[in-house]
Amino acid sequence: MEQLTPMSDEDAPDDPEDSPDEAESADEEEFEFENDSPDEEGEETPDASADTESEDAETDEEAEEEALAVDVGADELDEQLDEVAEALEAAETEADLDAVEADLDDVATTLEAADLPEPDEDDEDAEDPRAELEARVEELRDGIEEARGPYAEDVVAVIESVQGTLDEAEWTERGETEAVDAVATFLAALEEQDLSADTDAGETPADAAEALDHAAEAIEGAGLDADEDAETLAALVEAADALEAGVDDAETWDDLSVRQKMEAEGFYDRLTSENRKDFPPELSVVRIAEQENDSERILMALEYLTSEFMEENCIDAFRRMGPEEAYDAMMERAQKRDRPAIEVLGKIADDRAVETLVDYIQDESNPPLQRTVLRALGEIGSEEATQDVADRLVAEDPEVRARAARALGMIGDTRAIDPLANRITEDDDDSVRAAAVWALNRIGTERALESAAAYADDRSFIVQDEAERAAEALGKEKQKA
Repeated sequence: MEQLTPMSDEDAPDDPEDSPDEAESADEEEFEFENDSPDEEGEETPDASADTESEDAETDEEAEEEALAVDVGADELDEQLDEVAEALEAAETEADLDAVEADLDDVATTLEAADLPEPDEDDEDAEDPRAELEARVEELRDGIEEARGPYAEDVVAVIESVQGTLDEAEWTERGETEAVDAVATFLAALEEQDLSADTDAGETPADAAEALDHAAEAIEGAGLDADEDAETLAALVEAADALEAGVDDAETWDDLSVRQKMEAEGFYDRLTSENRKDFPPELSVVRIAEQENDSERILMALEYLTSEFMEENCIDAFRRMGPEEAYDAMMERAQKRDRPAIEVLGKIADDRAVETLVDYIQDESNPPLQRTVLRALGEIGSEEATQDVADRLVAEDPEVRARAARALGMIGDTRAIDPLANRITEDDDDSVRAAAVWALNRIGTERALESAAAYADDRSFIVQDEAERAAEALGKEKQKA
């Protein structure tokens, strides 16, 4: 709007009443100026304008919907759907089905635009003609889809699913044979339809899965038409369904009971009426396996038998055997701070366990675990653990300190001589002091023996006894020299 130019005093009329037209004009201009100002209440805000436009758009849409509304009743629409249903039942080819689907689309469009009565919201039993008709439309659509095909891609999809099963399943020996036989039968069915895959099923599920690759390629390359080759496709679908059922029914490990799995793996092969002395029979097998140093059979029992009783007996056998083959199974349990498994790791004496075990001796809140781990670290004998074990010489629990001292003696690292000698002098628990003397004896170097022998006259008998042994060993070393 054009801005008004302020008037000077000379231009202004002496009395507004003397110039009514000019005054009116001025008022109008002033009014227009006020309306044009963004600071005045009378101006229409952008939000208000947008709301007005939205309301106008909604009104237009409602008007358009009313204009497009089709004057057709529910009964007439129902009759049209009856005609579509009859046409669907009579359809024989894909082209027929395409025509039926086009007719159904027309009815659905008419239904969407139809001005049908709405059900009474207060009446729960009131009929809703629109909902009923829409349900019929969807039902007919499903019927059209079911009537289509079969197609070559349907058969290929089944083949790919079966290939996944062949590759992923854990088959028993019998199951492998059953699965391969199912594939061989399917390939024979392809031959009957003049579709050669140029391969056989092979001897293993992996071979059979590869053979199905060739079968899928042969089917895809045949250019089968849903109408012209309907009989061939129907036969292939039937053969594919039989293939899928045959492979699904083939025996896998998951189908077997625990005892069947153990029998299949030969767990009970060494058990006879003469050596079956324990109950349950699995305990007899574990004891026979221990005598024969057969750790694999005991591992099998540990894997399959979940009873606490059998687990204890299996781990006890490993504790006595210390087999390297049990390392992984025991480490898995040791990572859960399982003390019996940690004891077995000590017997196995594999340096790989040190990194995990040294973390457990820091926990002052669990002295039993600390003692078990310290013993295992001593049995492993890796000098990598020396510092961590030596740090436990000042633990709060005297039994932990004593176990740390003995572990250092078993490791045999000469760096531990001074910390052990200090324990003899400073510790107020004689069992800890005696353990330190024992450890120095075990290290066995001249300096270690001298440090231990210095306590041959100690006030504590157990310390004195160990020190006297050190003195005796030191004398023999000097005689040899």
